[in-house]
Amino acid sequence: QVQLVESGGGLVQAGGSLTLSCAASGRTFSTYAMGWFRQAPGKERDFVAAISWSGTITYNADSVKGRFTISRDNAKNTVYLQMNSLAPEDTAVYYCAARRMARVGTAKDEYDYWGQGTQVTVSS
Repeated sequence: QVQLVESGGGLVQAGGSLTLSCAASGRTFSTYAMGWFRQAPGKERDFVAAISWSGTITYNADSVKGRFTISRDNAKNTVYLQMNSLAPEDTAVYYCAARRMARVGTAKDEYDYWGQGTQVTVSS
């Protein structure tokens, strides 16, 4: 019942920044936690960051700690991923996800709704 649409991806040089957005529709967020995952060609879909419903708790993958920041604005039904100091290894399709629980999750199968993904390409 929830539709998620990512935006903000594109091509950026190494060291640059991008901000991804995820807009939700069809149902209110209520107590849904949100997450970001990414998938490179031929690779598994890996966890990037997650945020609780209240925004009080966030969790980042080791690979992005200190560089990426997840945030949410429940009034706008939108979740963001601010990405700084991008490197070529960050190149992937980035997916927004929602789970029907307030607490964060880090595994793909813990999430119930997914967006279609947005491509992020980092050149050297």
